[in-house]
Amino acid sequence: MLKPTRILSIDIMRGLTLFLMLFVNDLYELGVPKWLVHTKAETDGMGLADWVFPGFLFMVGMSVPYAIASRKKSGQQKMQIFGHIITRTLSLLLIGILILNIGRINADLSGIDRNVWAILLYVSIFLIWNMYPDKPSLKTLFLIIRVIGIAGLLLLSFIFRSGDPQHVSWMEVGWWGILGLIGWGYFVAATACLILNARIGLIAILWGVFVILNILAQVDLLGLFAFLRPVFGVILDGNIPSIVLAGSLIGLMLSQKDSSSQKIILVVTSFGIACLLMGLVLHKWFIISKIQGTPSWAMICNGVSMLVYALLYFIVDVKGKSNWAWMFQAAGKNSLTTYLAPDVIYFICWGWSIPLFFYKQEVSMVLAVSGSIGWAVAMMLFSIGLSKIHIRLRL
Repeated sequence: MLKPTRILSIDIMRGLTLFLMLFVNDLYELGVPKWLVHTKAETDGMGLADWVFPGFLFMVGMSVPYAIASRKKSGQQKMQIFGHIITRTLSLLLIGILILNIGRINADLSGIDRNVWAILLYVSIFLIWNMYPDKPSLKTLFLIIRVIGIAGLLLLSFIFRSGDPQHVSWMEVGWWGILGLIGWGYFVAATACLILNARIGLIAILWGVFVILNILAQVDLLGLFAFLRPVFGVILDGNIPSIVLAGSLIGLMLSQKDSSSQKIILVVTSFGIACLLMGLVLHKWFIISKIQGTPSWAMICNGVSMLVYALLYFIVDVKGKSNWAWMFQAAGKNSLTTYLAPDVIYFICWGWSIPLFFYKQEVSMVLAVSGSIGWAVAMMLFSIGLSKIHIRLRL
C-alpha cells in the first residue's frame, strides 16, 4: 500500500532536473566549462549535462507506482489503466517524433518557414493535450479547440518535406527524440508495475534483466532481434528502461507504509552507493558514455540520482524545509509544459531575430553561464505562470 501523504521531495527533484535540463540545453558550448556540457560519444567520461536526462528518467520511474495506485484507488480496472499507459506512450512517441523532425524540414519544399512550422506545431500540441478546466458549460468549446489542434497537426504533417528537390522525403523516426525515449521508458516501467502488482522483488529482477540486456546490446549479442530494432530498439537496448525501472524500484521502497524515514534514507543511500560501485566495475569493460548508452554510465547516473534524492528527502520530507524549493516543486508538477513551452520562445526569437540570447558568446564565461541560469529560472517561472491561466499539458 502507498503512503497517503504526498512526498514533496519527488516533485522538487523532478523540478530540479527540469531546471538543469533547461540550463544545460541552453548553454553555449564554446563559452562554458567542458564539465557542464555533454561529453562526446567516443569520450570516456561525463559532465553535468550527461546526468540531467537520466536524472529525469529516474524521477519518471519514481512517480509510476504512485500514478498507478492513484488510478486503482479511483476505481479503474487494470485494462483501463493499461489503456491509459498505451495512450500516454503513443502521445509521447508522436510528440517526440514531430519535434525531432523540426531540424529536418526543408522550408522551400514545404512552403513554410521552419520557425513558423515549429511554432504552429507547438501551438497544436498545446491545443490538443492541454488540461482544460472542468467546466461543463465550456466542454463544447474545449472540444472544438482540440479539433482545431488535431487539424493543425495533420496539416503540418501533410505539408512537411525534407531532403532536396532530387531526393524529397518525409518525417523519420530516428532515435524518437527526448520525449520518445521517455515514452518507451515509461511504457516498460508502468506496464511492469501494473502486471507485477508493484511487487518490489519482481521489479528488482526485471531491472536486472534490462541491465543485462544493456550489456548484451553493447557487445552486439542481440543480432537475432535486429528485425525489432526499427520500432522496439530502445527497449532492446535496455539502457533507458533500466534507468526508469531503477526509479520505480526506489519509488516502491519509499511507498511502503512500514518504512520509517531513517530506513528509507539508509536503503536509498545504500542502493546509490551500490550503483556507483557497480558502474565503476562495469567501467572496466565499457566506457562511460551517454551517447552510446553504456551500462557503466546508466549505473553511475542511477547512483547519483539516488544519493541526490536521499539528501532531498532528508531535507524536505524529514526536516520539513521546503520553502526554498517552491519554484522546483511548482514546475515539477507541470513537467511537460516546463520542458516544451520554452521552445516556443526560442523559435519566436530565431524567426524574428530578437536578440534575447546576447549572452551566448565565448568571451565571458561568467556571462554565458549566468545567462543560461537566468534563462532556466525565467522559463520555470513562465511555466508556473502558464499553469495559473490553465495552460498545462497533461497526457
